Amino acid sequence: MARTKTLFLLLLLLFGIPTRDCSAHSPPPPPFDEHALERVPPTVVKRLAIRFSLGAFAGRFEETPLGAVRKAVGEGTIQHQGDAAGSIYWLCYRRAQHLIWVVSSGEMGGPDHRVTEIVEELTETDAGASTDCAIIPEKFSPVVFDGKLHLGMSRQEIITALGPPSKSEAAQMVYSHAGKLAHGFDETAWLILGFREDKLVSMRGGKTTTN
Repeated sequence: MARTKTLFLLLLLLFGIPTRDCSAHSPPPPPFDEHALERVPPTVVKRLAIRFSLGAFAGRFEETPLGAVRKAVGEGTIQHQGDAAGSIYWLCYRRAQHLIWVVSSGEMGGPDHRVTEIVEELTETDAGASTDCAIIPEKFSPVVFDGKLHLGMSRQEIITALGPPSKSEAAQMVYSHAGKLAHGFDETAWLILGFREDKLVSMRGGKTTTN
């Protein structure tokens, strides 16, 4: 009888109590609506989402591995979600009201998980109150796409820097590019920009290359 009770208690410990690691996982990036992007004509001729920077750290979409970002920042854990073509890997960081996801598509990012997308959002409250994302040191801000685009810009400043968008609504602008590269490869790139009171408060930029 005592042995049965001991075994029962062990099972409760093993399966009934969540571990600290399970609760410490950072949240995944906001879902990407590929179908919504498909409805936006790729009107931008100039290439988009080629480069990104986190403060002094410079990287390139589809070239820089998540591990290189993690090593440079010195913080964060690479997380994984999904299977096969639908899987993603990501690093999540926070700073004051900023949430940042550095993402690699499980299919397009390759075995070394190269960065295919970055998402940054400005929350209305301190991001640390509701997330387990690692704190990113101040020297790794701001997040900038292609040496031009960063949160806080006005709608007109963005149009001056990037030209007219492929689609424009009151709270969102989308820049979409599709082009041919050498050796017949197809390149698709996007910038999805969210506004609040005419200021850029969220940006999502990414690029994929297929043959």
